[in-house]
Amino acid sequence: MSTETLQKSTPASSITQAAAGALIAAVHAAAARIGFTASIAVTDQGGHLKAFDRADDAPFLTAEVALDKAWTAASFRIPTHTWNDLLANPQIAPLGGHHRVMAVGGGYPIIENGQYVGGLGISGGTYDQDQQAAEEALAALGFELPGL
Repeated sequence: MSTETLQKSTPASSITQAAAGALIAAVHAAAARIGFTASIAVTDQGGHLKAFDRADDAPFLTAEVALDKAWTAASFRIPTHTWNDLLANPQIAPLGGHHRVMAVGGGYPIIENGQYVGGLGISGGTYDQDQQAAEEALAALGFELPGL
């Protein structure tokens, strides 16, 4: 293979700061409608924190959980609620020991035009409430939900 034809890098898309802020606002609106307060983390495609907000009365542990949900979703490009079934597989179960893997609903990869651009993590409600708020906020901003 010639070095002239060897592709040496790929472009990496990332969620913008403006979109991350809009996503946080959409999550807070969904959470208020559903009936809970939340911590919300948005990461770039590499799992690095892009934006964060914690409601005044959200428990302090929700901050760390939201960030780990966003990191997990961005890292593996799958929603966090799918991890419980995955971890039942003995060949995958060792990943459950990783201190950042969060196998609880409320984390989603952020997908735009088929490209993974970040991760979203929500913590503060039940796993169903966190998951519902994430889905509503992503849909409200026109992001794609993974087809799982």
